[in-house]
Amino acid sequence: MSNAYDEGYAACPCFWGREPGSLVSELQNLIPSFRGLRVLDLGCGEGKNAGFLAARGALVEAIDSSELALANARSAWPSAENIDWRLADIRHTPFLTEVYDIVIAYGVLHCLTTEAEVRETVGRLKAATVGGGFNVLCSFNSRAQDLSAHPGFSPTLLAHQDYEQMYSDWRILVSSDTDLHETHPHNQIRHTHAMTRLIATKTQS
Repeated sequence: MSNAYDEGYAACPCFWGREPGSLVSELQNLIPSFRGLRVLDLGCGEGKNAGFLAARGALVEAIDSSELALANARSAWPSAENIDWRLADIRHTPFLTEVYDIVIAYGVLHCLTTEAEVRETVGRLKAATVGGGFNVLCSFNSRAQDLSAHPGFSPTLLAHQDYEQMYSDWRILVSSDTDLHETHPHNQIRHTHAMTRLIATKTQS
């Protein structure tokens, strides 16, 4: 699993900023209160999503494979008592079944090594989610990628429709395939990613 952003984490103490991702903000329109909800944030980076949800009362397990990212996260959110920061590779991390109200995979699935790993990981995330719970997914897809700002990074790219198919047995609430235009602060290279963004809810058994 690639730590594609370590150069940025080393150069910038707040590489991704403090505002939550757009899909995490969108959850506020779907969930009346986060207080007491159990959240699994995979590929948490510097904690912008974990910090946002924890500030609203959620109990967050935030996992990343980058020590630099987690060091920045602990510095950025020093008073967040309800975040458990964990250094781990999600491919080899066991998750309990039907425990989490919200599972977030924000910018992490394309860092896995193969399509099979992506599909297996999504299956485990779905299994870890309670009935009526939510999965929030944001990933590069195969439509178009400008990797000029990421030398040496070879993401695993699935089609947008592949991600939708993986959630065909759930209710998909948000699904989009749009371009993300961004400039990273450590190299100032303007680039574009085709992004799948998806929120789905697990059917109650």
